[in-house]
Amino acid sequence: MNVLRSSIAALLPLLIGPPANAKEWIVRSPTELRETLASVATGDRVQIAPGDYPGGHHIREIGQLTVEALDSATPPRIVGGETGLQFSRCDGLTLRHLVIRGQKRNGLNLDDGGERTQPVKGITLENLQVLDIGPTGNHDGIKCSGLENLTIRDCKISGWGGQGIDFVGCHQSRITGCQLIGKPGFSASAGIQLKGGTSDIVVEGCRFQNAGQRPLNIGGSTGLDYFRPPDAKWEGRNLTVRDCVIEGGLCAAAFVGVDGGEFTSNTILFPEKWIFRILQETKADGFAPCRNVRISDNRIVFHRAQVQVEVNVGPNTAPETFGFEHNQWFAEDRPDRSKPHLPVEENAGRYGTDPRP
Repeated sequence: MNVLRSSIAALLPLLIGPPANAKEWIVRSPTELRETLASVATGDRVQIAPGDYPGGHHIREIGQLTVEALDSATPPRIVGGETGLQFSRCDGLTLRHLVIRGQKRNGLNLDDGGERTQPVKGITLENLQVLDIGPTGNHDGIKCSGLENLTIRDCKISGWGGQGIDFVGCHQSRITGCQLIGKPGFSASAGIQLKGGTSDIVVEGCRFQNAGQRPLNIGGSTGLDYFRPPDAKWEGRNLTVRDCVIEGGLCAAAFVGVDGGEFTSNTILFPEKWIFRILQETKADGFAPCRNVRISDNRIVFHRAQVQVEVNVGPNTAPETFGFEHNQWFAEDRPDRSKPHLPVEENAGRYGTDPRP
């Protein structure tokens, strides 16, 4: 009962709305932005006028804060700095209609302040553009650590060094309607990565275009000191990817240390080497092998000249627990060689007919 009361108490500020004394701020200059972000309180709304503003802002422990464009048709640009914007332990945060560009480390950083057993709840990101981050090294467009009930909606990430969107120990969250577009000169390890104990995530309706070596890194490799919760024995669990378009990349999706997931109704176009990878990169005692993923109802178009091995299976995995069903496979350059070699028998697959409309 005490746990239930604590959970309800944590959610109450999100349910009852901002406090009566919340302020609305309008920012029109870099100085005003810096001073405003140093002064905001719980429930405040900050609207930023069009223009360029230096990055490097870190906001801590301000709940139900909204930061958005004054004019959504002409969003302000947060330019440069190590990190554009960082929010630590800001429950109920909303960011809308902002451009974040040209940071050396991460474009946007959202985190739990290192309190790994107390996730930050209820953040919403809408219509953000995060551009030209890095350009090389493990530098992310949007870095999320220890968040719960996060929504990332209709955002565009283009050009990054590490991951476009990186989840470390995030839960019960959704990424929907986003674009992840790789650019020449940016190292781009992954488009979306879901690792470090991440669970119960839906990625839906997103488009990936040359979005790194692993456009979808479903799982990953995380140092044991960074897992959330700390006792998690999986990189990712109950992860769903559906209704996405994935074009290019060394593979379309890598399942890495995952314990349960679904990859359904996606369109895969011309991966460069493999279509899927099944890997285990975290091998500490007690960790589940990569297992229990259902891959179904996908449309897969590839070139046989590039893809010799459809599913790359690494050691310490359980590929026999994967399920393939109702997928449509088409080798555009060799339709007669469209049928894949899979780690298990596929149920009702279709081979050799172009599945594109």
